[in-house]
Amino acid sequence: MKSLTVGSATIDTIAIIASERIERMTMLNADASFLLLQEGSKTEALEISTHCGGGAVNAAVALSRLGFDAATIVKLGQDQRAETVLARLMAEGVSPRWAVRDGRAPTGASVLVSSHDRNAAIFTFRGANTLLEAKDLKDDAFAVDLVHVASLSNASADQFPAVVQKAKAQGALVSVNPGPRQLAARAAAFEQCLGSIDILSINRSEAEVLVPSLVARFGEGGAALEGDSLPRLAGRGFTGGGFHMSLRTLMGAVLSLGPRILLITDGGHGAYAAREGEIVHASPRLVEVAGTAGAGDAFVSTFAGYTALGAPLDKALRAASLNAAAVVGHVDTQTGLLGQEVMERQLADEGEQLQIRRWHL
Repeated sequence: MKSLTVGSATIDTIAIIASERIERMTMLNADASFLLLQEGSKTEALEISTHCGGGAVNAAVALSRLGFDAATIVKLGQDQRAETVLARLMAEGVSPRWAVRDGRAPTGASVLVSSHDRNAAIFTFRGANTLLEAKDLKDDAFAVDLVHVASLSNASADQFPAVVQKAKAQGALVSVNPGPRQLAARAAAFEQCLGSIDILSINRSEAEVLVPSLVARFGEGGAALEGDSLPRLAGRGFTGGGFHMSLRTLMGAVLSLGPRILLITDGGHGAYAAREGEIVHASPRLVEVAGTAGAGDAFVSTFAGYTALGAPLDKALRAASLNAAAVVGHVDTQTGLLGQEVMERQLADEGEQLQIRRWHL
């Protein structure tokens, strides 16, 4: 089965800092923590390493390891960072045929500072990732079974409707994982594409970006899902722009706009998938966290891949949970990604341990 990913490519520099060497401030009334860096001071690191990353590259590597004939559309500079990305793609069996070099900006890069619970603070230089143009979207590239669109940066997000249209014209399963900037700044263009999207994947904070516009159409509120010891979002729902929507209300509203499947991830609290009148939640696999970067890319691309292969929601969620857990066991975004044989073995041996809960939508 063939896949294509579209989005960003970066070179990630990751610094691991011992907890006692950097102060952390946690907000009492918000889900946020801050690492405090002393200006003008040198801080000792446990390790500093460099890796390939970026949403499209991470997803392409994940799909390739799961047995897909994978390719990617990314925009790279004319620099050594681009050579590193291209070499990584080839080493992972991902076709670089559709990768485009552009001398107007360097290849994207990120610096990750990871400490305490290893949920890294990320400094991002988008670089060439912002330069995707219509001419870079060759029709032949979209002649695949699955097109997964990762977050698009700045002006590159203007090409989102064309990407979705080309994928749909070729009959591909269309999976989309937009970022919060894309949802907020280009909401109208995004909503116009919803009817052509098969799988829409967002995290909790991205879902909350959608709350004000959804409330304007569908109303506020909604009851929590039924049951005891509910996962966080099942009981709490979403708050954005001063408005609140329950999980059931928000998922039903988004699905009514066109996507066939809506996936909402909530980090260590698991993930929810909804379609055809049902909501399914899968608990996460608990592991020691070395780094959280790339876990979301692993989750959504694995879910999309298994859905493209015809797996039911519960199996796709379990596979995605296992791959995300494998990624967070490493500091970088790709080392932990599971191969096809290992994934199937883990699904057989451990997948059933991931609790599945269902509700009517």
